Amino acid sequence: MSQIDVNSPEFQAELEKTWQFVEKVNRQFGFVQNPDEEINEGVAMGLARNRLIYGKRYCPCFMVIGETPEERKKADNRICPCKPALEKEIPEQGHCHCGIFCTPEYAERHAKEEAMEEAVHTHSRGLSAEEAQILLDKEQLDGDELEALLEARELGMVSFELIDVREPMEFQMGHIKGTDALWPTSQFYDWFEKVQNKKDDRLILYCHTGSRSYQVQHVMKAQGFKHVGNLTYGIISFGGEIER
Repeated sequence: MSQIDVNSPEFQAELEKTWQFVEKVNRQFGFVQNPDEEINEGVAMGLARNRLIYGKRYCPCFMVIGETPEERKKADNRICPCKPALEKEIPEQGHCHCGIFCTPEYAERHAKEEAMEEAVHTHSRGLSAEEAQILLDKEQLDGDELEALLEARELGMVSFELIDVREPMEFQMGHIKGTDALWPTSQFYDWFEKVQNKKDDRLILYCHTGSRSYQVQHVMKAQGFKHVGNLTYGIISFGGEIER
């Protein structure tokens, strides 16, 4: 396999051509680049590398199969912009597998998510109502994110129910302030039928380490509950107020 010197004039010239290619694809299909510049730079460098090695801009996120041009053509390797990205990934997900080509709508939302994540984890400011709603859409939440959502709920920005799925003894020993109900995992079949009217409600589950709540989350989603979030690492990861 050829070794590529990324600082060589040859590579830098090809990288410049690759950026021109990316801009051309964006203009042709109405795409925009990912708001995350690291993603764009990594993919562009991979495309340039493959162009120098193989003579084509094979997708850098997949292994190039085949020793000869004929074998590579027969293997149907992805060549950027690849057919799966144009026909399925971008229309359905808003971005290609590698992430460099995005719809304007996805890029705008992703940029907002990045700003929201920075605010949540640096505690630099409170969330806007729009950011709180974006955060509430996440299926897996960390302690900082749940704390920010509870604050947003107190301010009337979002509405959801926080559910503890541990056992009554654990709940009494300490639970997250703002918990709305206790649905013990061991009594799942007792309470599950009683909450069928909540299939459209926003619910966030938690347990001790996140394992039980994760299992309950997936069962509920499989049974038609549309908006069920989970505190990924459980109450032990939560830095907010605990009631005992």
